[in-house]
Amino acid sequence: MEIRIVQIGADPAVRLAAKELSKYLPKIDPAVETAILLGNETLDGIKVGMACGENGELLVPASELDDEIMIDVKNGKGVITGSNARSVLIAAYRFLREAGCRWVRPGESGEKILPGDVGRLSVSIRERASYRHRGVCVEGDCSYNHVLQMIEWMPKIGLNTYFHQFFVPYTFFEKWYLHGKNPEMEPQPTSVEEVSAMVESSIASMKERGMMFHQVGHGWTCEPFGVSGHGWDPKEYHLTEEQAAPFALVNGKRDVWKGVGLNTNLCYSNPSVRKTLVEAIVDYAKKHPQVDYLHFWLADESRNQCECDGCKDTRPSDFYVQMLNDVDRRLTEEKINTKIVFLIYLDLLWVPERERIVNHDRFALMFAPISRTYSETFLEASKKGDGQLQPYLRNRNVMSTKVEDNIAYLREWQKSFSGDAFDYDYHMLWDWNFDLGGYRSSEVLFEDMKDLHQFGINGMMSCQMQRVAFPTALGMVGMASALWDEKASFREVSAQYFGDLFGESAEAMKEYFQTLSELFHPPYLRLEEETINPERAEDYRKLSAYIDSKKQWLFRKKEAAENACDRATWNIVARHADICSLMAAALEYKASGNQKAALEQWNRVTELANHLEAAEPHLRDAWDVEYFLNIVGGAVKGEKRPGIDY
Repeated sequence: MEIRIVQIGADPAVRLAAKELSKYLPKIDPAVETAILLGNETLDGIKVGMACGENGELLVPASELDDEIMIDVKNGKGVITGSNARSVLIAAYRFLREAGCRWVRPGESGEKILPGDVGRLSVSIRERASYRHRGVCVEGDCSYNHVLQMIEWMPKIGLNTYFHQFFVPYTFFEKWYLHGKNPEMEPQPTSVEEVSAMVESSIASMKERGMMFHQVGHGWTCEPFGVSGHGWDPKEYHLTEEQAAPFALVNGKRDVWKGVGLNTNLCYSNPSVRKTLVEAIVDYAKKHPQVDYLHFWLADESRNQCECDGCKDTRPSDFYVQMLNDVDRRLTEEKINTKIVFLIYLDLLWVPERERIVNHDRFALMFAPISRTYSETFLEASKKGDGQLQPYLRNRNVMSTKVEDNIAYLREWQKSFSGDAFDYDYHMLWDWNFDLGGYRSSEVLFEDMKDLHQFGINGMMSCQMQRVAFPTALGMVGMASALWDEKASFREVSAQYFGDLFGESAEAMKEYFQTLSELFHPPYLRLEEETINPERAEDYRKLSAYIDSKKQWLFRKKEAAENACDRATWNIVARHADICSLMAAALEYKASGNQKAALEQWNRVTELANHLEAAEPHLRDAWDVEYFLNIVGGAVKGEKRPGIDY
């Protein structure tokens, strides 16, 4: 049987949708052949594109920002359409999923095809995404291919946005290619220019998929003033008085803050400094029309605000909003429609006392509660009552870990800003590493996403590692599912995902990961409990025995796997069990008060992790080893993770 795919229009995302249907349908049903026809609604087949009805009206109303899909296909004929070209591609992948495609993690090893009778398939779906913003921000250590695999996977699970931080996100690529902490891997030095070229190639991949593209963020407070903003590694600067003049006066000195440009704030009371910033943003927007959302943030870190007479009595957020309004005015003059994202984070959590944003349509508020705990969800915390607002104390603020306190600052901003808003959160950056079972952290992320509307937030930009499938990608799949459908059930989504991943062993593996999450007890690794803790020590003893009892079974499942995807899946889980065995022993020592033995055991974890990263390429695609070692190693050593205490 030949299924004819009628491509309506020449948009790259529609063209890709047609190609993907043509590629995958014969894999699902070898009796099927496909032909792509460039045409319109008068041709017979599966019409793919911004399709119209009999009266010429679009079947799905057009929307540049919001995704809606419609699928009405029966016996190889019908329509796959959406509210924009990106939505058409998402709809095509949704149809393929209904037909038998499973994409359980990024990369080829995550692709599983279930056989089916495509010619007799009937699919009828009409859905609108619950949230506008459903994105991922580059973080962790990553190669070009890791980023590309992520971008290619995202529309397959319903995500629509990617964010490259900084002017060039050099630090994330540099750390991967240098392999600085893995003696078993050969370094491959990479230049800023090479990373910039990789980014441009990845942008082309995003645009082919119609994805929304975000750029910059930190960097504005250094790059326009001649200081690099490519990462957080400190450098030695020898600035003249004139060169240092724009930078914040802290402890009696104007300089690059601790040698890190990204962490350096400015003297915002200085009109020439504000003008330089504003014009740099306008110039960037003019030269980079491919950027849909341009992020304008102030410096990273805290306790680095200017203490000069002109600044000390004005909140940073007042100067910030003043500049935001100037950016809007200048972009309007230049007839540039780029959206600007402003950040409420660290010192900027405190609302301005005098200034107010004028044009709400220009901006999107980005709520970044970096200090929050992930031991409870937004909704769980809010049910305890209103959070506490602390007075603003320049360069003496202490960030609260309580979720309800962070929400309280958001509520204050929302009293004067009613425009678009999204969450910028870190579930899958450091916190995901503290839950070695991955189940409870995935549930917290899922429930947070479902409830965003209750807090006046229209989606999520996940600041996260690009390799998040060790042991599974439940966190990301759950996040995508809840952002698409706020009425979704974690129980049902996780059951479906484990079924896709583990087949007949789905229920057993769900119980296994739930047990790991419970007994590893992430709050202990978050340093939210007493270090010497007999109850935890007993849990870790139980955990060691539990994991050891499962290892042979996991190995047999790996040996019996019948396809490449399942072999990779079971191998990942088996290797993960090896790591977890060593981790449980390290934490038992720690909770028992034997820190020396805990650190010796942690060295064994490090050696095995580095060896696995070097020896098994598909494992490298699933697991950001260096980030795991940094974050979990810090917890074993008793070091608080970033964002809690400055």
